[in-house]
Amino acid sequence: MAEPWVSVEDVAAHLGVAKDSVYRWIDAKGLPAHKIGKLWKFKLSEVDAWVRGGGALDGQETSTTPRKS
Repeated sequence: MAEPWVSVEDVAAHLGVAKDSVYRWIDAKGLPAHKIGKLWKFKLSEVDAWVRGGGALDGQETSTTPRKS
């Protein structure tokens, strides 16, 4: 079965962030998204790979290693 296309709302819920963050990441950080008409569509596997590759880092982070408390 092919992976379904999902919406901005679905990506925001999947990552636990606000929709505004998703839109900012598309514009500024290259979040893998495909514009279809006026809508943005995503494949969650591409989003997950982008996050694992450091795409969501805020510029202050230098590693994907969790911080110790």
